[in-house]
Amino acid sequence: EVQLVESGGGLVQPGGSLRLSCAASGFTFSSYGMSWVRQAPGKGLEWVSIINSGGGSTYYADSVKGRFTISRDNAANTLYLQMNSLKPEDTAVYYCNTRLGRYDYWGQGTQVTVSS
Repeated sequence: EVQLVESGGGLVQPGGSLRLSCAASGFTFSSYGMSWVRQAPGKGLEWVSIINSGGGSTYYADSVKGRFTISRDNAANTLYLQMNSLKPEDTAVYYCNTRLGRYDYWGQGTQVTVSS
């Protein structure tokens, strides 16, 4: 059974940092690209970042470029999102996501709130 479990969210002041983790199981993690996607209150899903299976290629939404860093540890089956210089508009539930064949898999999400 494919499982994605996010952690690391919380309340942080503007300008602060958080590191999200996504623990993966039930599939060969090192063979698949992984993404972070977020959903702000009252809004739709917004793609944040993607990393290829080996970790050598990464892409970011313009809204987070230069502030967020995606990475992965294939030995630990874990995906990360380092978030720096956080802004109130980064407040959202953050999900990790992967596509295996025709199917998309999602974690339960972790809440990030940026507020003073």
